[in-house]
Amino acid sequence: MLDGFKKFIMQGSVIDLAVGFVVGAAFVALIGSFTSSFIDPIVRALMGGGIDGGTIGIFNDEVLDVGGFINSLITFVITLAVLYFVFVLPMNALRDRRGGSEEEEPTHDEKVEQLLEQIAAK
Repeated sequence: MLDGFKKFIMQGSVIDLAVGFVVGAAFVALIGSFTSSFIDPIVRALMGGGIDGGTIGIFNDEVLDVGGFINSLITFVITLAVLYFVFVLPMNALRDRRGGSEEEEPTHDEKVEQLLEQIAAK
């Protein structure tokens, strides 16, 4: 029972997934810090400046934080761009250089259909 679990954990895909998750979380923190330190003050200054820059008061002292939403949107876009250009694009180029993607293994139903066709042809 534990041998199967150990084999599952030691597979490359599980380890790659764990590393990718940790790296992705680190990038999110880094990009979040960048946008809150640099982009957010610029957005707030362009939307009226001051401490409340980028907010719109609606009623009963409630505000819509438009600047915060724009900051989150920019964080999301930058994170996706970094992940694409740093990880996805090089991995796709490496896979193409090594001979492209491997063909998928046929499913059980496809195998049965192929065997039946071979039997019918004889």
